[in-house]
Amino acid sequence: MIISFKDIFKMIGILIVSFCAVFVCTLFLNYYMDITAIEMAITGQMAKIMYEAMRSTAKMVSALSGGCLLLTSVVLLCFYIGHYVDTHKKQLGILKALGYSRFAVAKGFAVFGLCVLAGAAAGYLGAHLLMPKFYEMQNAEGYFPAFDASFHPALFAALVGLPTVFFALLSVFYSYHRLRTSALSLMRETVAVKVVKAKRETDLPFLEELRKSSVRQKKSLVFFITFAVFCFSSMTQMSFSMDELASVMMSVMIMSIGIVLACVTLLIATTSVMKANAKTITMMKVFGYEAKECAAAVLGGYRPWAYIGFAVGTVYQFGLLKIAVEVVFADMEGVPEYGFDVPAFVCALVVFILLYEGIMRVYGKKMEKLSVKEIMLD
Repeated sequence: MIISFKDIFKMIGILIVSFCAVFVCTLFLNYYMDITAIEMAITGQMAKIMYEAMRSTAKMVSALSGGCLLLTSVVLLCFYIGHYVDTHKKQLGILKALGYSRFAVAKGFAVFGLCVLAGAAAGYLGAHLLMPKFYEMQNAEGYFPAFDASFHPALFAALVGLPTVFFALLSVFYSYHRLRTSALSLMRETVAVKVVKAKRETDLPFLEELRKSSVRQKKSLVFFITFAVFCFSSMTQMSFSMDELASVMMSVMIMSIGIVLACVTLLIATTSVMKANAKTITMMKVFGYEAKECAAAVLGGYRPWAYIGFAVGTVYQFGLLKIAVEVVFADMEGVPEYGFDVPAFVCALVVFILLYEGIMRVYGKKMEKLSVKEIMLD
């Protein structure tokens, strides 16, 4: 198979997302299983209320974070495989012309599951290294008898083994789907054209039409950018509240995961937009358009989606914490009332604007350095 280590290394985004998902799920699910094992030793009304609250929190956090990050990993994997097939059509076509069946070529893509294995294993190990401190933090009030973290083989299989197998199989089946083109079409690098019903012609200016078409043709990148900002918005604002509702360690953990996910996903999406529109940008420069105009046309269409992601993330974190305080911890004494944190919102919004617009400016500068000769000879 022609997949190299360099190609697998490019999937660093999936590795990081897998790490974050397994890290969070391992912490909370392992705690859930260990505290359930000592249920009979928990006595006292407040201790039992706290016990149920901790179990509910563990299930809720694992389901929300695990489900959301699983969806992200699936989209990222499909994006990477689609990009690989598009950039290696000649090599793949030659393999099919030499007699390799579509499945024989597709099964080589199972190695992409190694990225998930590496990320999941690192997340599982990292969670176990943090567990002693995490368990101590969860029992800071001394409601429960002291207990240590245990190794659960079933949890290891579910969080490390199962995702690796799932993503390896997904890689094979999705690549099998993408390789349904004939060998000749692949070697000619023919692009499949989807026939759609003609729409009413518009008389939009060229730059505005280019901005809209760039977004329409790259819907997966719209998801990445929106999700990246959603992660940043929800987790940064949530981390400010965690200092009061939980602990400083929880606050730092949530903020770190949010920032890492946001930056990685946003950089992947923006880099892909640049590569997909490299020829268009160079031709615009040939016709006299400035770098600012190129950046506005190619990257500007994603800005509204970024701000939508920030708004959705704000609503999501407020609703999640409101439910946690008023439902999960409703019977507990001493839990502060939770309201919308305006200073945290303003702080997160300012940082987001500086970060997002800064990244867009950096990529705008990169557009100035694109060589017309280099792109045309590619």
